[in-house]
Amino acid sequence: MTTKAEERALAQKYVALNRRARHDYFITSTVEAGIVLAGTEVKSLRTGQASIQESFATPKDGGIYLLNAYIPEYKQAGAHLQHATRRPRQLLLHKREVDKLLGAVKRDGVTLVPLGVYFNKRGIAKVEIGLAKGKHKADKREAIKERDWKRDKARIMRARG
Repeated sequence: MTTKAEERALAQKYVALNRRARHDYFITSTVEAGIVLAGTEVKSLRTGQASIQESFATPKDGGIYLLNAYIPEYKQAGAHLQHATRRPRQLLLHKREVDKLLGAVKRDGVTLVPLGVYFNKRGIAKVEIGLAKGKHKADKREAIKERDWKRDKARIMRARG
């Protein structure tokens, strides 16, 4: 029997990743959210060409919206069916989760950063949102040193046998 985390890891196929987020921010917790998409956006996401590198989530009208996420136009659709590529997209969360995230943003001065977009095992598009606090330059250098040391240590251990 597999655990829920293992099951989720097997089911997830990331469509878009924000690799830079873990370098620029300390991620304290993550939340899985649904996303409101048009039909052509879903088809375009399935081709795997979306980008969330410069995107962020922000509170608006009592909900949380994903801003500046790029989902390209779906080429096979006609011109009248196309969507705007960088439009604000509403994230679907329970009211309690929204209140918790909004409270953290107001109280602690943290940022909501999208970490990845994927389709779950039922084929529904999901966004992984991280509650993030910005890193300083020294923190980034320390993380790079630690990562390099782990790589060198693994190389040394492999050489020793």
